[in-house]
Amino acid sequence: MDAVSLFVCAPIAVMLLTAIAVSLMRGADAQRWKLCNEASGLALLLTLFSGLLVLTQPSQSFQVLSAAGLYVSPLQAVIAVLVQGVGLVVARFSSRYLEGEPHQRQYIVALSMVLACVHLLLIADHWLILILSWSGVGVFLKRMLCFYAERPFAQLASHKKTVADILADDVLLLAALLSWVSVGSGSMSALLANVSAHGHTQLTEICAVLLVIAVVLRTALLPVHGWLIQVMEAPTPVSALLHAGVVNLSGYLLIRFSALFADSTIANTLLLAIGLITCVFAALVMFTRISIKVRLAWSTVAQMGFMIVECALGLYTFAALHLIGHSIYKAYAFLSAAEIVADTRVAQIAGRQAFAALSFYLAPLLSLTIVLAIQALFATPPWPLWWSLVLAFAWAPVLWWRSSTSDLSPSLRWQGLLSGSLLTGLLTLVSAGFHHIPLGTIDQPRSEYAVAVVIAMGALYLFSVLIHTVPQRLNRLHRWIYAGLYLDAFYTRCVLRLWPVSWGKSTHANR
Repeated sequence: MDAVSLFVCAPIAVMLLTAIAVSLMRGADAQRWKLCNEASGLALLLTLFSGLLVLTQPSQSFQVLSAAGLYVSPLQAVIAVLVQGVGLVVARFSSRYLEGEPHQRQYIVALSMVLACVHLLLIADHWLILILSWSGVGVFLKRMLCFYAERPFAQLASHKKTVADILADDVLLLAALLSWVSVGSGSMSALLANVSAHGHTQLTEICAVLLVIAVVLRTALLPVHGWLIQVMEAPTPVSALLHAGVVNLSGYLLIRFSALFADSTIANTLLLAIGLITCVFAALVMFTRISIKVRLAWSTVAQMGFMIVECALGLYTFAALHLIGHSIYKAYAFLSAAEIVADTRVAQIAGRQAFAALSFYLAPLLSLTIVLAIQALFATPPWPLWWSLVLAFAWAPVLWWRSSTSDLSPSLRWQGLLSGSLLTGLLTLVSAGFHHIPLGTIDQPRSEYAVAVVIAMGALYLFSVLIHTVPQRLNRLHRWIYAGLYLDAFYTRCVLRLWPVSWGKSTHANR
């Protein structure tokens, strides 16, 4: 194995050795955390260095990696740095957050193994490595989710996630078998090259659909989304790691398999339908919730649905940007949840400030104008025109301004509108500029889905306006939306009927 291969695999070895060392160490937990934090920092540095090597080496230098069932790319390097960075922050935060708690040894081991498995998943180019690493993420993440083993909802969420993970693993095994039969190899690159050169066969079409099903099960999309909401019973740093570096791995795999989905109408339609329904549904539920962490969890479900929609539309560069931005934001949001609670209390004391009715109508037009103006700066439009409408609806609430009856002075209201306009322009500029970074993503916009997506986003925007203007007329819907249409209750009953389980006073020793 050459130097590049060693550096690419080095972070995995570091975290594996850390898990072994921590499990064997005697003494205070502080020493274990010191080792974990130092190892996480070393893994991040190695990941950064290997990423630079990946960006500077010609593609033929990676033949050794390919022969070993591994794969590297600019996007993989960026995501790997992101995950290891989140891992380092979570490790340092956890060492303070869990101070004095029992079973910290098991937590550190599980955290190290999750980071090792995620890194292995990112560089996997063989179906068996992909399945084993993704399964390993689920196994060790379960130990972290059940850190407070006496909490029944934590155990219920973990059990529901385990069932979804097992189903996803079975589906992936079947997809791997079909791929192997189709191309005579377990190499994912061989499958993608074969599909790109010769088009789909019946087996590869089924493989694409099975991969979609596995993604739905692993990404907490409808109807198996409930466990992601209930893991709020886990420690806050676990939520940060889950939402920022684990649950969105499916987005990376969809981008990785983009060649497989290029001409698969069935797979793309299924992705779009589930992603769009999940996005709109979860966003509506989020509007009804009060708890900060629960709102963040529903926000993640909605964001994952939207990222799946981007992949179904062939906008893989946007999906990559979404994945990176979501990871950074959610890591910050969960780890600073206490500050958000304080800010919310200040806002509640100040009272609810009404928005001007005119802003609800003009904001989408102003947002669209800003998006189109920045899009016109580029010789080649970075995305199709209809996607600009989607962005306009998504960013329009940033441009709402306060009504004249609010406590704010006219100058402050205008400053708010100016700030919103600058933010919209900055978001658009970053999105357009990101398309010029050579990450290896190839967009294939599918305009046949444009009308459905624009209508869905328009409907979601309209509902958010109604919440602010005529909330009393939505009282009948409020109970149903708040309960998530009882979809999770139905899924929970199905899981417990298929795999009954009872919880007593569990201990970490018997897990």
